[in-house]
Amino acid sequence: MQLEVGSILEGKVTGIAKYGAFVQIPGGKTGMVHISEISNAYVKEISDHLSENDTVTVKVLAISEDGKISLSIKRCLPPEPAGEGRQDSRPGNRPGGGRPQSSDRPRGNGGSYSWQPKRPQSTENMSFEDMMNRFKQTSNDRMSDLKRGVEPKRSRRGGGGGNHSD
Repeated sequence: MQLEVGSILEGKVTGIAKYGAFVQIPGGKTGMVHISEISNAYVKEISDHLSENDTVTVKVLAISEDGKISLSIKRCLPPEPAGEGRQDSRPGNRPGGGRPQSSDRPRGNGGSYSWQPKRPQSTENMSFEDMMNRFKQTSNDRMSDLKRGVEPKRSRRGGGGGNHSD
């Protein structure tokens, strides 16, 4: 049997570790289901979801050059209905990989500001000079932010911020 990425197979759980479960698939090969690929819900303990000798349906995610097989159980599960099963509100457990949806982001009201990281721009079509200019600008911006963060500490110590020669 030729194993391909994307194949959906039946397998048997042969072992459980803290980081994932080992599943024997047809052809006598064993793959691993990482803890993050076991369920749509947050998985703290794998043994709460799986036991050895359980039969599971898995999807082949990747096959490395050295023959390691990466599997997923949750990608064979039906999608969760909106609003159900999300008891854990940590960012990594949001649908879509953890990024807050636009409706989840805090809205600015009364002049309050919520920091949002800049999305990296692609450097594929930029010349070396353009990349260097962008790097220098980013570096200068960061240094400016750092200096602004350090200056108030100096002024709180008293003494007017000048050189002291006691």
